[in-house]
Amino acid sequence: MARRGGTVLLVVAGLISVLVTALHPAAAIEAPGTDGDIQRGHELYTPGCSSCHGLHAEGTRRAPPLLGVGAASVDFWVSSGRMPLKTGGRQAVRKPPEYDRKQIDDLIAYVTSLDPGGPPVPELDLARADLVEGGELFRSNCAACHGAVAIGGALASGRQAPPLRPASAVQAAEAIRIGPGAMPSVGPDTFAHDQLEAVVRYVESLDHPDDPGGSGLGHAGPIPEGFVGWLVGLGALLLACFWIGERE
Repeated sequence: MARRGGTVLLVVAGLISVLVTALHPAAAIEAPGTDGDIQRGHELYTPGCSSCHGLHAEGTRRAPPLLGVGAASVDFWVSSGRMPLKTGGRQAVRKPPEYDRKQIDDLIAYVTSLDPGGPPVPELDLARADLVEGGELFRSNCAACHGAVAIGGALASGRQAPPLRPASAVQAAEAIRIGPGAMPSVGPDTFAHDQLEAVVRYVESLDHPDDPGGSGLGHAGPIPEGFVGWLVGLGALLLACFWIGERE
């Protein structure tokens, strides 16, 4: 009997633990790339990256140097699959990453060992981030290119601001700090770390919007959603007028 009672207590404790975890998810995101192996990173870099970036990451006519770019830059480009570049083009596009998480950490360790410096991979704690402030900062600084709901947009010279929803929280923070492609880098002097976390939290919130007004209509933003609302509403109003007129 006592043994059965102990089993019940263990099950109840387990359920409580699962419930607490579900209600209070861990929002702190540990920065990757802190325990990579330099030698293994060198072994990956030579066949995968040196043909474009040079044997010692000094750069070539095909690609810029990687000396001093920082861990955030290496992690962003490799973890988002944009590097290694498989096809030519004006802009590297997102694709499944070539390397797994451990290999990316090794590459970060090797590249940063050649010339330490540059932005580190940001450590984030989104639980304390201000969602409202993040929305205001995003609309003031990012929406002109990425759109109000981060679905991306066209830029000059055939380039595009990519959609942000596929990006992880860390990748979004890294992009702000390093400024990939045509995007300007935004350092701590412009966005303090808490502001960086606020913007990232807002971007993350766009993955699962509350939609208090009803259907999100594809979450394409307030202008197209409002246009559809007006179109449907006016259409229904006209049909009602025609129906009333026919009755009279």
